Amino acid sequence: MRTKHNKHLFSAAVMALFILLTGYKASAQKWLPGYFIDIKGVKTNGYIHPNPGGRGPIRDEGFIEFKDEEHSTPYYLSTSDLQSFVAGRDSFVVAHAPGNETWAKKEFDFVRVAVNEPIKIYATRGAGSGGGGGKKVQVAPAVGFGTGTYGTSYGGGVGISIGGNGGNSNNNKLYYFYGENTATMQHLTNENFVDIMSEVMADEPEVVEQIKANQYNIRNIEKLIAYFNKVKASHR
Repeated sequence: MRTKHNKHLFSAAVMALFILLTGYKASAQKWLPGYFIDIKGVKTNGYIHPNPGGRGPIRDEGFIEFKDEEHSTPYYLSTSDLQSFVAGRDSFVVAHAPGNETWAKKEFDFVRVAVNEPIKIYATRGAGSGGGGGKKVQVAPAVGFGTGTYGTSYGGGVGISIGGNGGNSNNNKLYYFYGENTATMQHLTNENFVDIMSEVMADEPEVVEQIKANQYNIRNIEKLIAYFNKVKASHR
């Protein structure tokens, strides 16, 4: 028969094991398999921590942490080192704030490629709803949940911030841009949502029909992206 003392010891041991296992899981999840492409176009495979927090190696630049092997020593990479990177199933590219906007404390940062079509959709955090007046806005893209190739496997539009912002709660709102590339990207808004998304997803008439029927809007765009990717994949 267990004594009261033994029960306490058993409960403490179970709790310690739980903390150990959940702590290990959290630590493991921050490192995602992926690769980066540097400014010379060279691809390097390894493991990426997209939200290292703290100060990066270069002031006023977004950054990630990278290691070549699972147990090797990690090192930092700034936006000026990279063209793009992939973490898990999410793709990110280096971008400058569009138009006359500025991103607080950052000339360049990473944006997530949410839809990779001729006209692309980019996802960022804390970017504000429009430009003008040199407004200070801060961008830190998120990792998203769902199905598909870009921006759809880890956080569903409510994921972690990346780019060395430390998950600042003031920059948690997710914003979207559209454009053929990051140099031409503009804000996706409620007003232009139907026209822009119908053009972006024009190759899938079934999806466009749902967009024009107002089944989707900017608040549930991640569901639309998952639906688009599902329909697109069904043709393969």
